[in-house]
Amino acid sequence: MYTAIKGIYENGVLTLLEPAPNEEKTEVIITFMSVEKAKSMKKRVPGGLKHLGGNIPDDFNDSLETLFDL
Repeated sequence: MYTAIKGIYENGVLTLLEPAPNEEKTEVIITFMSVEKAKSMKKRVPGGLKHLGGNIPDDFNDSLETLFDL
């Protein structure tokens, strides 16, 4: 089973922001992400991919019965 836990690494010290699973022994994988990258990932703009084109058809929210003539 994989579990993701956020933490902060600062001045050689890793501080977990939530408790680790209660297991006697387990392997861990640590991925470092720069603070600047983490901040930029939090900013999401609704409709930010609109410029890529593609249109949602007018009947997008119609029921499947209508779509397939069921």
